[in-house]
Amino acid sequence: MAQISKLELETEIKSSGDKLFDVYKNQSSLLPNICPEIIQSIEVVEGDGKSVGSVRLWTYVLGSPVIAKDRIDAVDEKNKSITFKLIGGEVTKYFKSFRATLQVTSQPNKNFIKWTLEYEKVSQEVPTPHSHLDFLVSASRKVDAYLLTA
Repeated sequence: MAQISKLELETEIKSSGDKLFDVYKNQSSLLPNICPEIIQSIEVVEGDGKSVGSVRLWTYVLGSPVIAKDRIDAVDEKNKSITFKLIGGEVTKYFKSFRATLQVTSQPNKNFIKWTLEYEKVSQEVPTPHSHLDFLVSASRKVDAYLLTA
């Protein structure tokens, strides 16, 4: 039987939640410019790179360069969330399934970003993907800092 596991991490952001969500939804091509030390490139392979069904090829650094292909599975404008499913690349060698969901929430005078990973390992020997979650949060913090100066 499939063993789907979950990791979540939420952190406060200083920039506008709407602007941060917009970068991930509509302007992901900016990410290699915002954080070139961890995201080297993003190439749209299918679709417009913004809507459900779009496929993108990412090259990013997780210790060493990693290539991953993702598909946008869900976009919820009202709740400011986007779900990506990894469908190719090195990560899929270690995980039968791997989904990442970004959600931006707001409270009076505070904004938060939450990343949720849902994954199924190919074997118990595969490490829990804490480094992937740390990578996503680190990139989000860099986007947050960028938006404060933009």
